[in-house]
Amino acid sequence: MLLAAVVIGVSAASAFGQQLSSRPDDRTLIVDDAPEMNVIAFGRNVIIRKHAKEVFVWGGDIIVEGRVDGDVAAIGGSIIQRSEGFIGGAVIVIGGSYKPESREPLRVEGKETVMFGMFEEEFREMAEDPSQIFAPNFTIAFVAQRALSALFWFIVTLMFATLAPGAVSRGIERFHLSALKVIGIGAAAFTGTMILVIGSLRLLPDHAGAIVGLMSFALLMLAYGFGRVVLQVSIGKLIQKKLSGPGKRSESIAILIGVIFWTLLLSLPYVWTIGVLALFATGVGLVLTARQRTSWSTA
Repeated sequence: MLLAAVVIGVSAASAFGQQLSSRPDDRTLIVDDAPEMNVIAFGRNVIIRKHAKEVFVWGGDIIVEGRVDGDVAAIGGSIIQRSEGFIGGAVIVIGGSYKPESREPLRVEGKETVMFGMFEEEFREMAEDPSQIFAPNFTIAFVAQRALSALFWFIVTLMFATLAPGAVSRGIERFHLSALKVIGIGAAAFTGTMILVIGSLRLLPDHAGAIVGLMSFALLMLAYGFGRVVLQVSIGKLIQKKLSGPGKRSESIAILIGVIFWTLLLSLPYVWTIGVLALFATGVGLVLTARQRTSWSTA
């Protein structure tokens, strides 16, 4: 599959460099006859004139005039298939659209078409300036998005703590008793899942690899959500205890404090990447240790 072949594609590009050319504006890459090449481009449009193996573009469009044996994927761009063009693998578009010129495009029967048409401009801007991924600009739109994110997580955390208070309290207890053990187990399982997904996409048939990938993604996101709920409640109660001292405390206020803390932390340039990885590791670790008794020694 395409995502597992990124490293191979980079080396192939240099080996078949004589098959590539660019337009004067350097915004368009033209591929002639390169049947063994995995074409990968960032912030550029790609035209397949004759033949290529697979194509992946971030922040540009893909125009298939000739033949692509494998997958064609675009993030922040569209895939345009000319009437004479052939695509042998899956078509994946995130932040764009799939535009075949023919009503019955030349495709292999049974191959998937995945399309998510939102945030095209944002993906294009990230491709032109990748540093935005790690250090986003603090614009009004970014602040508004962070505020909506805080509201969303406050509602989710409040609902979870109300509907399943036992699961949240046990998760907090396990994390407090042995945070390093929970994070270590979660990090190992997260890494193993990523290896499993890449291997399944590479070795299994397309439909089987897609199923494994989607199931793994769904499970990881559920674990992320649970881990974030637990840590938001935990840090919120801790901060509330430090600020208010002894006495009766509001759980809703504690949740709000925790949500604000994590929203601010995940808004910091570069730091947010560590925070996201910590949330994934914690969430997966809490899920995997859910059946264990909380009689561990304190880390």
